[in-house]
Amino acid sequence: MIKKALVPSILSLLVMAAGCQSTTSAPPEINHDNDTIQIYTTLYPLAFFASQIGGKHVEVETIMAPGTDSHTFEPTTKQMIEVAESDLFIYNGYGMEPYADKMSESLQSEEIVLLEATKDLDIDEMTGITDEDHAAEDEHSDHEDHATEDEHSDHEDHATEDEHSDHEDHATEDEHSDHEEDTQHEDEHEGHHHGDVDSHIWIDPNYSVQLAETIKNQLITMKPEMSGEFEENFETLKTRLVDLDQKFTTLLESKESKELLVSHAAFGYWESRYGIEQIAISGISSTEEPSQKQLADIIKLAQEHDIQYVVFEQNVSAKIGEIIQNEIGAEAAYLHNLSVLTEEDIQNNEDFFTLMEKNLNTLDTILK
Repeated sequence: MIKKALVPSILSLLVMAAGCQSTTSAPPEINHDNDTIQIYTTLYPLAFFASQIGGKHVEVETIMAPGTDSHTFEPTTKQMIEVAESDLFIYNGYGMEPYADKMSESLQSEEIVLLEATKDLDIDEMTGITDEDHAAEDEHSDHEDHATEDEHSDHEDHATEDEHSDHEDHATEDEHSDHEEDTQHEDEHEGHHHGDVDSHIWIDPNYSVQLAETIKNQLITMKPEMSGEFEENFETLKTRLVDLDQKFTTLLESKESKELLVSHAAFGYWESRYGIEQIAISGISSTEEPSQKQLADIIKLAQEHDIQYVVFEQNVSAKIGEIIQNEIGAEAAYLHNLSVLTEEDIQNNEDFFTLMEKNLNTLDTILK
């Protein structure tokens, strides 16, 4: 296993990260076996894929406690040391886990393998955001094509709220910001490190296949004698993911109205893949809450689209969503973003596919 020399490296990292620790309790300790690959992951889908592919040859834990908001989570000292003592740490990347980036920088020369699961994905295919997502951010939106977030913003009240600006006047305020303009981003974009890039990759079964393949390749590198078994397990998983994609396609093709009012912009890849139009209350990060003006625009947009449901998530605050729900007289619905399981999910033996099936049922109910 990992040498004790790793511990000072982790401790130095912890000093750098002081003040941002979470009170979240650590996950159960892994009972290490030299014949298995000890794995920690940040997000549930990564743990599920690793477990499905690795089978009996891996022991997998996620570092986030049940129900944790993945956008605000910070690991404890104990968790970070446990990660350093494992064989493989898998994280999503693309700004989902800033702490993982720090850990990667600190441990890249050590024996532990740190795998960014999205490393083989093309950033151009990962925007996952359309103008619909940010319609409420633009007070001049015509609520039809929502393109006015780019060309008709007054650039006075919303300079920091337009993530799809044409960048003629505000190139440094969007996805290419060097963060020297942080004082102008205190409201909607604090802590948003990757502009328009949506890090919720796993929500699209097609991208999940790519994540799983990256994990499979790493497991083969670490345990080549089991390559045949890993390949077979991956193909089984891939078949199920392809089937899931077909279920989404079939369902959404039958719907004429696909507007979805969601608690935060976690479902962008369903837009580009299946034509769903998400109207997001909060941004790509759940911490990006709407201003009063944006809130009013969201309510107006929901009324114009005759939205009958406000969609809540398993690990995102419902406070603002409940305000909108009461204002427009909508019912509550629930979609699981799968970033983390809840205690109830665990007790009910839910997994990636059972939760996705529930999401399909929810979409069937709330879309027309």
